[in-house]
Amino acid sequence: MKTSEDLRQQLHSINKKSYPAYKGLKGMYGFGDYILSIDHVQGDPFASPSHISVRISHQSAGFPADYYNTPLTRTTLCDYLTRRFAEQIDHYTFRAKGSGKSGLISVSHCGQEVLSRTACEIDEKGITARFFIGFPANGRTINSTELEKILFDFLPVCVKKAYFYSSQNKQQLLAWIHTALDQDYIRQELRRRNLAAFVADGAILPRESGVSSRPMKDSIPFTSPDSLRISMDLPYKGKITGMGIPRGITLIVGGGYHGKSTLLNALELGVYNHIPGDGREYVLTDDTAVKLRSEDGRFIKDIDISLFINDLPNKKDTHCFSTLDASGSTSQAAGIVESIEAGSRLFLLDEDTSATNFMVRDAFMQRVILREKEPITPFLERARDLYEKAGISTVLVAGSSGAFFHIADTIIQMDNYVPRDITETAKALCSQYPLAEISVPEFTMPHSSRIMTKAVSAPGRQHRGHVRPESSDRPERLKTKVSGTDGFSLGRQEIDLRYTEQLIDAEQTAALSLLLKYAVEHLIDGKRTLSEIVEFLYQKLLQHGLSFFADGRETACGYAVPRLQEIYTCFNRYRRP
Repeated sequence: MKTSEDLRQQLHSINKKSYPAYKGLKGMYGFGDYILSIDHVQGDPFASPSHISVRISHQSAGFPADYYNTPLTRTTLCDYLTRRFAEQIDHYTFRAKGSGKSGLISVSHCGQEVLSRTACEIDEKGITARFFIGFPANGRTINSTELEKILFDFLPVCVKKAYFYSSQNKQQLLAWIHTALDQDYIRQELRRRNLAAFVADGAILPRESGVSSRPMKDSIPFTSPDSLRISMDLPYKGKITGMGIPRGITLIVGGGYHGKSTLLNALELGVYNHIPGDGREYVLTDDTAVKLRSEDGRFIKDIDISLFINDLPNKKDTHCFSTLDASGSTSQAAGIVESIEAGSRLFLLDEDTSATNFMVRDAFMQRVILREKEPITPFLERARDLYEKAGISTVLVAGSSGAFFHIADTIIQMDNYVPRDITETAKALCSQYPLAEISVPEFTMPHSSRIMTKAVSAPGRQHRGHVRPESSDRPERLKTKVSGTDGFSLGRQEIDLRYTEQLIDAEQTAALSLLLKYAVEHLIDGKRTLSEIVEFLYQKLLQHGLSFFADGRETACGYAVPRLQEIYTCFNRYRRP
């Protein structure tokens, strides 16, 4: 490892040379309390910025060991430190001048949720922070004087203020850690008390706008109905009260604009921990919950949708169903079966984004179109068995069909953002509007064994630690391009994730592209099932983090760990072959 003075001399020696001379800076340099590593140098000042990392030992950083001795506290501390670093570099980005991205200093932008990111990782040795710097140039001529300013004047200040315990607001940091531990306690209580979700009294559910996830000012705080109110004694916050949503089938109803979808949105994002001050810190949902919706035109491959769709007029087998262009009802049926395979214990649905003919068939329609002429068994007729026989609960927002009242265990009416438990009242009315007697096909757990087949392509390299395909084909080398949370391209194929509503950060999408690329290049062999591949990847992700999939290169900033459910969602939308 070289010293910081070695780096300074190198900068002086390449000043005003052509841009490729920057490549010689790659390496590690000691800066006293931390090690600076230049991991990747951009090709020109207009290209994606250079990858930089900083390594700080625990002894130098000085954080208490109990702030990073569990995966939960490590993730929370890393999230906090990344936000602090982002605050610091905002003062310095583009203060060094030049062409293109010259002078840029950037790091992951963290939202309201706490995610595990490659921007900051903690192991037994210390803290690794990763970020980007645009190496300055005038045209394509190196301006190393400006880079020296970044690396020797700006960066040491930012690193010191962001990653050293002595510079932190200790009360604020402690509150961050305590909030995460309290959230974890609530999640354990959900399982212990057989609850699907918890919404604390005083929670702020409405968001600032459609493009901002920050809490809305002057909004109505959440207040639980007395009949559903429970209390918990959290380890740090102490006693809190709120609405406990029991496992089973919960129906959310109410007039338009009264808060039904706002509550459901809070529940679907309750699979993540939230930062203090978000308003939803104590809105926690079963962390396997999946928001389901119809997706006209989506790809489906070898899925057993026979639980919902049978006896098609063209005699097509629905126990192993494939289509390049699914209807709304077929896509929603496939989504449910795929979520069962992904281990979801809670389904979240909104009637507005569901296929009507998949959700319910009213009495008149059943009289006109007889059962033997209708291949679809609606969700209404399967929800009870899904809970009693498969252990999968449902939270459903409905506004048009009264049939759902008959199957619900708990009915919540949203009235001007205030929830009311109307279960008894609604159940009394159900006797006046009975459902027609129908014969429902027997419930059988779906079984899908999609085999992922690897296409033959040009030879490519592998590196130590990767699982080699069992086939003799060489792994593909593919490029990826991420399009926010909408999806990504892998080679020439587009992976459409627009309707994956619990995918909340483009860095999660980037991680999904990394996982699928790894699978295509190293695992897909015509023998392994999709489930086997995803489970293998997820275990490696838990054991080694995203660095396992970096293909031998240094891990870069810009990735966030997705849930297992979103990994399944991504792989189920991979069309080839």
